[in-house]
Amino acid sequence: MLFTRNLISRSSKGKNSLLSWTKVRNPFRTLVNFCVIRAAWYVPSIRLKNFMYGLLGVKVGRDSAFGLGAMLDIFYPELITVGRNSIVGYNTLILTHEFLVGEFRKGPVEIGDDVMIGANCTILAGVKIGNGAIISAMSLVNRDVPAGSFAQGVPIKISKLKKAKARRLRRLG
Repeated sequence: MLFTRNLISRSSKGKNSLLSWTKVRNPFRTLVNFCVIRAAWYVPSIRLKNFMYGLLGVKVGRDSAFGLGAMLDIFYPELITVGRNSIVGYNTLILTHEFLVGEFRKGPVEIGDDVMIGANCTILAGVKIGNGAIISAMSLVNRDVPAGSFAQGVPIKISKLKKAKARRLRRLG
């Protein structure tokens, strides 16, 4: 089954696109992004971490939190949006770009309100996670997750959440 993501693609004429990363993003801007994101990686204060991400253009909703070790894309952090009251778990990676042999891609990542993302997840570029969705730990989010859904696995499998199950999963954390 083929899944599409919201991506903008640019050919690198059959060559390894990572070799020419400086053509898609200013090296100084990338260095600043890296330093701020890496510093925020270790910051235990949620408010300070959200402030630091906001300096890079990440849109973080009220009462949302990033767990320790969460890593955001260093090339295009401004393409990341996290809604209100959402949790991005420990050591989760959010990407907004892909360097491929012959192609470079980028796309926004939109995380809705009241979303819970478990630890050690990878969220690929161009993905939208709907309101109230739950992503199980160690999942690869390679496609959109509808609102109110439960996603798990590598790659994710999606199922609809029943209200009682959703409350229980949120309590278990």
